[in-house]
Amino acid sequence: MADREFTSLIPRISPSVPGCPQPTIVQSIQAAAIRMCELTLAWRHVEPRFDLQPGVPEYHYRKPPNTDVHALFEATLNNYPLDKLTLENALDLYPQWVDLYSGLTAEQVWQNAESNAFNSDTYNTQPFNGASNPIQIPEEALEHATVPRALCQITPDKYIVLPLPDDENPYTMRMFYALKPKRTSTGMDEVILSELEDIIVHATLETLLVLPDSSWTDRELAAYHGRKALAYSVERRARANLGNQRATATVRMMPWA
Repeated sequence: MADREFTSLIPRISPSVPGCPQPTIVQSIQAAAIRMCELTLAWRHVEPRFDLQPGVPEYHYRKPPNTDVHALFEATLNNYPLDKLTLENALDLYPQWVDLYSGLTAEQVWQNAESNAFNSDTYNTQPFNGASNPIQIPEEALEHATVPRALCQITPDKYIVLPLPDDENPYTMRMFYALKPKRTSTGMDEVILSELEDIIVHATLETLLVLPDSSWTDRELAAYHGRKALAYSVERRARANLGNQRATATVRMMPWA
């Protein structure tokens, strides 16, 4: 996906705030873009399928760079939906929580590997690139493992599956979520920025026009842009939910008895 820089919106904003420094405008555009992505949930992403690793509960979202996951729509495991839990619910349902390889140390997990494959002073490519024996995870590492049933977000970049995945079957994950730009981003997906451009412009002007002690301050005009941003954000949220599909209205007669 091609990105579009936030600076591309400056020509639409600067005439309404004469004298405002460009860095201030760009900073406000970025903040408005994040806020409008949160409100509309318009930036949607389908994460490619991947397999869970036996004994490994924590994973990072495989998302585009310079983005955060704002809302998780759905997560499926072998095409069955996982329960999406808050941290409080997850702790209530799984009070023992889960640890990597059931809490075993790295030395214990690698105890069946070749002697020079872990923590060796001398680099040897044979265990990693040659025909070495595959690593055998000890049974203790999967002592509390079973079929995962739930997912809980830990940070904006990381989540945990509960309970711990076992090695009885392959577990293929697929995820659907809404994105927003990171605070350090200088742009965002070109299609989404173009879709939300009008809302972001109005939201940016709402912020800039109320900056104190500025020659361009205009609270009445700021209120106007605030109303526009709110109206457009509601419309874009509804459009994102509906997509470009339009159904035909039908009426069905109900029997009297």
